[in-house]
Amino acid sequence: MTTNEDQEMELEALRSIYEGDECFKELSPVSFQLRIGDLEDSKAFILDIVWPETYPETGPQISLDGFFNNKLAPETKQLILSKLEEQVEANLGTAMMYTLFEWAKENQEALMENHRPVVTAVTLTSSSEVTTTTTTSKKKEKKEQLTKAQKRRIIGRTDHKGELPRGWNWIDVIKHVSGPASSSNKNA
Repeated sequence: MTTNEDQEMELEALRSIYEGDECFKELSPVSFQLRIGDLEDSKAFILDIVWPETYPETGPQISLDGFFNNKLAPETKQLILSKLEEQVEANLGTAMMYTLFEWAKENQEALMENHRPVVTAVTLTSSSEVTTTTTTSKKKEKKEQLTKAQKRRIIGRTDHKGELPRGWNWIDVIKHVSGPASSSNKNA
């Protein structure tokens, strides 16, 4: 068989195996994406795989450069790529996509063992300067502070249970309709 026939057969097999699987995406007949893990999982990642002309005699190009993988540390990405390259070398000359995908799924925990999510925060220091910092801590939310006068007004509107009466923020429809006409109605 020629390489193109091998690729066509493998493509047909991949389409039938992953039909309806939301984790698998065929970008073109020689380019694929597979998400390993759930969307909400911080240890999930997406493999981008492209077949060169001579695939499967030469290995596919595997990448983790997608935006979804920005939370992965460079060391983690390198580990995943090196382990997948070992699998590629072991399977050269054969249809290996299914084997790579399943191996990545089965070994996700081991690949992500030392993973620490990378969080990037953007801080504006002036209108023309933007600074990016990397942290793993979350900012505390600031509670809204009310003045004494605002607190008195809120307390004055509540009943004995501390609840606002029904319709306290409703508008008076009669006043609203009979109020001053807008500039577009004056000309009519």
